Amino acid sequence: MGLIDRIRRATRAELIVGIAVISGATVGSLLAPKNPTPSDPRPPPPEVNLLGQPLPVDDRAPKLALERVRQFAAQRLELGIPGEPSRGISLGRLGAQIDKVHLAQLVRDARDATSPLRRTWLRRGRTEPIELPVPIVLGPEAALPVLLALKDELDRAPVDARFDLEARRVVAEVDGRLLDVDRTLGSIQDAVTRGSRTAMVMFESMHPKRLASELGRVKFDAAIGSFETRYDRSERYRARTFNLRLAASKLDGRVLLPGEVFDFNEVVGPRDEANGYRVAPVIAEGELVDGIGGGTCQISGTLHGAAFFAGLDIVERYPHTRPSGYIKMGLDATVVYPTINLRVRNPYEFPVVLHETVKNGWVRAEVLGPERTRTVTLIRRILGTMPYEQVERPDDEISAGERVLGQRGVAGFKLRRYRIVREGAHARRERWDEVYPPTTQIIRVGTGRGATGRERPSDDTHPEYLADELLIVTQGPDRDDSEPAAQQNGQTLEWREPGKYGRAGWTAAEGMPLWRGEDDEEQRSAETSSSETRKRRED
Repeated sequence: MGLIDRIRRATRAELIVGIAVISGATVGSLLAPKNPTPSDPRPPPPEVNLLGQPLPVDDRAPKLALERVRQFAAQRLELGIPGEPSRGISLGRLGAQIDKVHLAQLVRDARDATSPLRRTWLRRGRTEPIELPVPIVLGPEAALPVLLALKDELDRAPVDARFDLEARRVVAEVDGRLLDVDRTLGSIQDAVTRGSRTAMVMFESMHPKRLASELGRVKFDAAIGSFETRYDRSERYRARTFNLRLAASKLDGRVLLPGEVFDFNEVVGPRDEANGYRVAPVIAEGELVDGIGGGTCQISGTLHGAAFFAGLDIVERYPHTRPSGYIKMGLDATVVYPTINLRVRNPYEFPVVLHETVKNGWVRAEVLGPERTRTVTLIRRILGTMPYEQVERPDDEISAGERVLGQRGVAGFKLRRYRIVREGAHARRERWDEVYPPTTQIIRVGTGRGATGRERPSDDTHPEYLADELLIVTQGPDRDDSEPAAQQNGQTLEWREPGKYGRAGWTAAEGMPLWRGEDDEEQRSAETSSSETRKRRED
């Protein structure tokens, strides 16, 4: 058999032995590790550090290690927040727990000469001490609520660049941020493992849509559309007035580029306590109740009126579930975050600026641009009404036998609206049909016992709702001296035809109960007349 055939049939061990013989080496030297352990079977004990302090490698090590880690876990961790002061939080609130099994194994490995930890130390030439990691784990069930609460506090929506119309300057944009819970939890766990008392809060950046560099050539010399509504300045409505100013400040100076859509809920944001809003009356299912952010709809309705007469495209708008006293039917715009919205689009070839102020009893909204070129007319006609119902609700807070008007009834209305937009020789007509459902009249009937000496609560102060059967409102550009004075400088012209819905007492004439006071003889006769009218209709 030749040499080649012998090599092919040889086993691996035979080949190694053969090569060793040829080279003069031994099998043991070939199979031994490159860095053999010292011949000394008991190498000197290593230096061990835990949390930056020496840890003796003797029988005291497990107890001392546990006590040192326990003290660390009881301390506060500083959370670093970019651009803000750090926040201190105890590791206990994050569900910190000592992994005692892991800690014991680390101590054993540091003492065991055959452990991988000890061998690594030996291979490094015993020049550096063994650094033991801190075996602390965070409980997600405890840490998650803490980080979510921190997220609610630190999250910040991006703010677009806008105009400060009072100072006539551009206010630069502000980046937004979202706290990344998973990355922040990982950052804390990594810091704890390293024995650090500081961890960084991790954010995801959010960039604004409108930059200051885009607003350099925007002109806002003329109001191309405007609208005003009144608000009550009395102390009773102080919270509502605060909400008006807060909501208006969110959109004031907002720039819409050609074709861009303004989204009220997106710009104004949530109406809640976290955003500074206060409790004030709101409409819920046709009834006036206290709610956070009451008054915001007056800001959206006034803005809708200005956008309507500016000729902006009305992309999304909803009427209230009952007519509002501060604005005419057909021009209001209810908003509820985040479900019910107002959205308008800029149809012009130039940017427009939204301007809304709340002062001296007036909410005023304007759409500003270089010049006004369109004449816009609203035609609103009431097509019909729906009677409201009257219900009685027992009330223990009212003396027995007393009757109080808790909520005045308002008839439902069916409307048809037109908007006619004229520019030069061209005109465009839009039509909307909408319904305001009837508002139930609520009578509070006293059932209280032993409360006859208490003062009778006051009735709902809202008067009978009156509405013009036909309403025509026009706004247009500045005219020359040949035009009527009221048409100069873009002033609003109104023409109204009250009809039967604009005269006092029409609800009783239509068979609906009209409350005028429990002891008023006229009230009882009106209700009797209403009952007879209703009976004739049913017959």
